[in-house]
Amino acid sequence: MPKIKMPIVITALAAAVLALSACGSSSSSSSSTAGTAAAASTAAACTKSSLTLHSPGKLTVATDSPAYPPYFIDNKPANGEGFESAVAYAIASRLGFGAHEVSWTVEPFDSSYAPGPKSFDFDINEISITPARAKVVSFSVPYYTDPQGIIVQANSKYASAKSLSELQSAKIGVQIGTTSLTAVEQEIKPTTQTQVFNNSNDVVSAFKNHTVDAIVVDLATAFELTGETISSGKIVGQFSAPGGNTWGVLMAKGSSLQPCVNAALAALHANGQLAKIESRWMKSTTNVPELH
Repeated sequence: MPKIKMPIVITALAAAVLALSACGSSSSSSSSTAGTAAAASTAAACTKSSLTLHSPGKLTVATDSPAYPPYFIDNKPANGEGFESAVAYAIASRLGFGAHEVSWTVEPFDSSYAPGPKSFDFDINEISITPARAKVVSFSVPYYTDPQGIIVQANSKYASAKSLSELQSAKIGVQIGTTSLTAVEQEIKPTTQTQVFNNSNDVVSAFKNHTVDAIVVDLATAFELTGETISSGKIVGQFSAPGGNTWGVLMAKGSSLQPCVNAALAALHANGQLAKIESRWMKSTTNVPELH
């Protein structure tokens, strides 16, 4: 029976909580004092009035357009509906911003992690943390980990695949700049060249038009596509991207906001709010077989 993969709770957030807490013991009062002072310093630097922002008095948050469910609902990031919209507003609240003080802007996925200055304070857009990207931008601690999902036509010969090797002959489509491309090439190793498209709309169109036999996307996206957009599609399985697939909030390299976003995420993890947001918006992966 195929191995089943469970959703991953981000333990790095717990580590961030510990890093923000005073540490020490009865035999180390100096360490405790130093830890308390460090935590107090971090808290002071993260007060709303102390933050260096793209637009004074506003927290500017970026994502791509169109913005898809379950991360955003009705292509309206500002409505607070959807997993990443809710996470963004939860972070904003921890930083002291009301919903009316959050301003959304559009940033294409593959330009978000390009080097150089940014027109936002942070970007939240299912952006996987990778060593290459981390050289030119800064990431928060992870807020979610998502495996890759493989969608095939429900009536195709690939619908009964039980291993990645059975998908090697398929013509596979992915979006440019995503970790899905690396995952396909390193894990599936197709015998025909992977088809790369400019955006997620083009990937879906290629599948509907039978230009490709399969598409690979984040598993949460695969659930939404097969439930709402691709009625002929079937999620045949899931697999892990090389090095994992953890998502982080993206900021300009060296952003002074990074420790504050980390502190906000740590608090949201500790108080259970992040888990509640995930439970509401993200479907369970337990019924999707893991392919090797």
